[in-house]
Amino acid sequence: MSRPTPPKAMTNPWKRFLRRYRGHLVALVVEDHFGWSVRGMPGPVGFALRSAFLKLTCKASAGHPLIFPGAYLTHTYGLSFGEYFAVNTGVQIDARGGVTIGKGVMIGPNAVVVSSDHDHMQTDRLMVFQDHVMAPVFIENDVWIGANVVVCGGVRIGRGAVIAAGAVVTKDVPQMAIVGGVPARPLRSRNA
Repeated sequence: MSRPTPPKAMTNPWKRFLRRYRGHLVALVVEDHFGWSVRGMPGPVGFALRSAFLKLTCKASAGHPLIFPGAYLTHTYGLSFGEYFAVNTGVQIDARGGVTIGKGVMIGPNAVVVSSDHDHMQTDRLMVFQDHVMAPVFIENDVWIGANVVVCGGVRIGRGAVIAAGAVVTKDVPQMAIVGGVPARPLRSRNA
């Protein structure tokens, strides 16, 4: 059985990384090297420092986000958020493909929001050498994302939607919908 081999130019993962993210290297260094110092800090001082740090590193912000200890936000140069944004413990947001979050959005514990995926369709390359496919995520105003939810790249969650705990969102969610399951599907409407 023949194994796919990486093209010569793709064999060095550091060169690939530098080529892909060269415009964001300073932001990534600041995020990685200084973010850890405030990520787990408890109490009001921790909340204030995480809020200030995020406002410095993200693409656009309004208000002061409430970021609980242990949340892990990466590639924040692609993150925009509105007022009254709250992120609970253990949340992971990867904004490399762009994540836009509206006003009054709550994200529950251990939820994951990703805006990129691996290009697994290049069968002539090993998985480790495949590039990322960017897929922006849009979360409109007044959304509640429950605990342990996964929001996949390329989706839009409509205004007023509720995502039930443990759901995997792979498609757009209509406004005022309550969705749940794997993959997430409409359960009812908040307007009912």
